Amino acid sequence: MRKILIPLLAVAILSACETAKVTSENQNGQSASKAMSKSEKAFQSAYKEIKLDDLKQNLYVIASDEMEGRDTGSPGQKKAGEYMVKFYKDLGISYPKALGSYYQKVPASFMQQRGGRNLPDSENILAFIEGSEKPDEIVVVSAHYDHVGTKNGIVYNGADDDGSGTVAVMEIAKAFQSAKKAGNGPKRSILFLHVTGEEHGLFGSEYYTDNPVFPLANTVVDLNIDMIGRDDPENRGKNYVYVIGSEMLSSQLKVINEAANKKTNNLALNYKYDDPNDPDRLYYRSDHYNFAKNNIPVAFFFDGIHEDYHKPTDDVEKIDFSLLQKRAQLVFTTAWEIANRPERITVDRK
Repeated sequence: MRKILIPLLAVAILSACETAKVTSENQNGQSASKAMSKSEKAFQSAYKEIKLDDLKQNLYVIASDEMEGRDTGSPGQKKAGEYMVKFYKDLGISYPKALGSYYQKVPASFMQQRGGRNLPDSENILAFIEGSEKPDEIVVVSAHYDHVGTKNGIVYNGADDDGSGTVAVMEIAKAFQSAKKAGNGPKRSILFLHVTGEEHGLFGSEYYTDNPVFPLANTVVDLNIDMIGRDDPENRGKNYVYVIGSEMLSSQLKVINEAANKKTNNLALNYKYDDPNDPDRLYYRSDHYNFAKNNIPVAFFFDGIHEDYHKPTDDVEKIDFSLLQKRAQLVFTTAWEIANRPERITVDRK
């Protein structure tokens, strides 16, 4: 009997162990599935906060004649800045504690030393959402809010350049804040950076990277938005966006952005301006470049050079708000992934 009982006992024990193992694996799988489901629900809820009507409402203010073309340091630009700060205050989005306000002064002397003629003092505007798990790691979403002002009594409203990027950053901030209020805030911190002086020489972003509120070593990425509300003659009527620089410093960033695109509106991603021999040299012509030259991965989102570029006809009435919304949603989705992934993206290219 004993020779029979021992094998039977062993079988019973092994069977129990296997059952326990399968049960444990199932429970772990279910837990992971629940966590994934919660994360996906949080993303979807926040994503829906990027609304066409809100983009339109804000852009009709930012690019109105009242703002006088938002030239660097002008009363009109300051008025636009006040509107943006009120927007963030109303949402409950604060500023970096180290800065003490939403404003980072960019001195006239700094700009004049770099060819800024007789520009007055101006300001970058910074809004900030602290990360829940990795607060010292910073994801930057940027756009310039200046334009070229008024010439011969005619207001250059700059609805696309870069009113479109300005209101996109505001909506992206609203989406992240809605997730935070629901208990699903980003794991890494997000800095919403509105820079001044771009039109005169990328002065605001240069000043920020020379005088960072957060150490550049802790800055994970800059997702820069400059003109995403129109189409160019080459892509007329298409759902597309130019993405510039996304694989210059990190092989991971382009992969993340492309996955984010497939997950959302599946725009045609155009890499024409990534060509080092491109005569327009757009990689060097917007604010992301001041981050890139400090070895921080960047992606620049852009709609191309259209017929109203730097003309008084760059008005809100010509904005394709549906396309603007889709592009803003892409940037948000890319930022969401970078902010919440377990490891920060790596710099593996020079």
